[in-house]
Amino acid sequence: MAERASGQESKGAKSAKSGNASSSSAGKGISGREAVDEARNQLAELMGRPVESVSGMEREEEGGGWMITVQVVELSRIPTSTDVLGSYAVRVDSSGEVVGYERTRRYRRNQSDEG
Repeated sequence: MAERASGQESKGAKSAKSGNASSSSAGKGISGREAVDEARNQLAELMGRPVESVSGMEREEEGGGWMITVQVVELSRIPTSTDVLGSYAVRVDSSGEVVGYERTRRYRRNQSDEG
């Protein structure tokens, strides 16, 4: 019976912890650093290519989510200065899930932004 009681206590403790976590994340959402980490990890998994760099992040007005801008090497070439990269806008919700992404630009690594 002692085992049963301790099992019930741990379930109650887990519920209290998860209740606190959800109430704090419901109010403010995840931090910018957490959003960047989630965007990098989840997009790499979805695309099957590593995220090379992060060039921007912005909190969305509603919902506590984030818009993260990342660069992905889409085509590796020799020399690497001719690699083809894609710039992606990744939307992360307040719980840290990637809820959408879109390629906004495709360019060669050695290509300048100047026109």
